[in-house]
Amino acid sequence: MEQKATLVLENGMVFEGSCFGAVKEVVGELVFTTAMTGYLETLTDPSMYGQIVVQTFPLIGNVGVIPSDFESETPVLKAYIVRDWCQEPSNFRCEGDLDTFLKAHGVVGLYGVDTRALTRIVRESGVMNAKILTRPVTDADMAEMKAYRVERAVRTVGNAPETVVKPEGEIKRRVVLWNFGAKKNIERELVKRGCEVTVVPADATAEHILSLKPDGLMLSNGPGDPMEELDIVEQLRLVCEKKIPTFGICLGHQLLALSQGAKTEKLKYGHRGANQPAVQVSTGRVFITSQNHGYVVVNDSLPENAAVSFINANDGTCEGIAYKDMPAFSVQFHPEAAAGPLDTAFLFDEFMERMDKENAR
Repeated sequence: MEQKATLVLENGMVFEGSCFGAVKEVVGELVFTTAMTGYLETLTDPSMYGQIVVQTFPLIGNVGVIPSDFESETPVLKAYIVRDWCQEPSNFRCEGDLDTFLKAHGVVGLYGVDTRALTRIVRESGVMNAKILTRPVTDADMAEMKAYRVERAVRTVGNAPETVVKPEGEIKRRVVLWNFGAKKNIERELVKRGCEVTVVPADATAEHILSLKPDGLMLSNGPGDPMEELDIVEQLRLVCEKKIPTFGICLGHQLLALSQGAKTEKLKYGHRGANQPAVQVSTGRVFITSQNHGYVVVNDSLPENAAVSFINANDGTCEGIAYKDMPAFSVQFHPEAAAGPLDTAFLFDEFMERMDKENAR
């Protein structure tokens, strides 16, 4: 029998729907993503930690579950809200259905919701907390929503033990990937370019990272407020003093900026989707990018040794930074996008060139 449930927003609004996946009460930060493909990558992106994710594309689940496309071993989002979900997926790579996958990982699913109206509310009012219930809402539920915070996000998703991944052929470069909640495709992009990748956890020290003698340092994406990770910022500042070629993505971009004296702030409703336009300042060229973040680096807070390299064409926020006194650069978007546009994959090649240049000295 179909289990009815309600999504209750922090502002008191209620949306009715039906359950799939795990059936339980859950509270989280309500966000939306506009990506039209790649729902498996969205579900398994560590950056979704603590969030109730609304998928604006109306039909989800048509290709089923394909583990080789996952960005992490398990999903960490609180709940997943869709208009419709496909109960009979059809794809030659399919290894299961979405309902079974969500149940296995304890993720609440809600379908039959007017996701268009829900998204408009978030756009107009901003990100807010919400709770999924199978009973009438109470004052205690409203108090729980108002008190909810996404906490210890990086320490939760970036705590895997250190691992080393080698390319199939010749090892051309050795890279340390600092895991703040790294998407798997960052590792894949490095390995296919001949990099031996040592993935270190979020609590790695500068001393340990430098002891690995990497040719380059990769700063991963991740969830949460970057200002809550000031201990990581301090360790990163110490690493930067050694002038190692460094490439930061998403949260890594924000932490690198903080380590150099910049500031960050929370966006009204964030940038999440595979169709965000980013303008390269030096050329004026527009790239279509995949993004998933709720915080940005404040443009006019950059130190003298840094300059904005990309800006968001919609709202003018910082999408990239180039540093002048060290071989480091970073972007807010995801050049490793999968699924998503491949416009900015060339940035990984730029990272390779920077490492080769420094090693040739």
